[in-house]
Amino acid sequence: MNLLGKIALVTGSAQGIGRGCALELARAGADVVVNDLRSGPEVDSLVDEIVGLGRRAAVIEGDVFSRAGCEGVVGRAIDAFGQLDILVSNPAHNRRADFLDYDPDDFERVVAATLSGGFHMSQLIARHLVGRKSPGKIVFISSIHDLVPYAKSVAYNAGKAGLKHMAFTIAAELLPHRINVNLIQPGWIDTPGELAFFSREALDAAAPELPWGRLGQPSDIGKAAAFLASDDADYITGTALLVDGGLWMNDARKGG
Repeated sequence: MNLLGKIALVTGSAQGIGRGCALELARAGADVVVNDLRSGPEVDSLVDEIVGLGRRAAVIEGDVFSRAGCEGVVGRAIDAFGQLDILVSNPAHNRRADFLDYDPDDFERVVAATLSGGFHMSQLIARHLVGRKSPGKIVFISSIHDLVPYAKSVAYNAGKAGLKHMAFTIAAELLPHRINVNLIQPGWIDTPGELAFFSREALDAAAPELPWGRLGQPSDIGKAAAFLASDDADYITGTALLVDGGLWMNDARKGG
């Protein structure tokens, strides 16, 4: 329980990776601000799980793809708990299509959600931490897509690659304030979002063929986030942590 006394804000936490992060932070002792675009049964069940772990939870609805939305979420989160110590920035939006057919509006939306949303939220949290003269933790959820240019993902690839470089820039600038800024690169994670692109049968068939013999789980990413948010990671900043079961090396293992 090495996050006792800490308040964490996890964006996009109703399901998938965000949910996994919220639960693992709570399991490590943090009270959690649960954010998603709107409340519903998934949010209610997440709050029940967090409370069942003995932690406090506050639900803050809001669109974290825009500056105004981020300002509203951060302001209400601070009102709820008095302070914030940890941000897990997990704005989730993607559209897959061939480059030649990719809709320009979809491109703008995906990049704004992936990159601009991360900028707005992290800047607001950093200003809060600096104003309190308090160290803190910012963890961006990126993707293996910031490393591997997967086809049919031009906007997502671009946004995540930009997010990585932005995170490192933020880390460098926040060094004097002792604010750790790091990034997690998930591989293929078994989330509801994947079911928008693949059937359950396709995912189950693909899993044994992956280097680790399975798809990743949201809890795999959550445990990494909880580590990076803890004092155990005090000497780690400006780094990207691959949590992908070796997926990025999938072709390398076949040999030359």
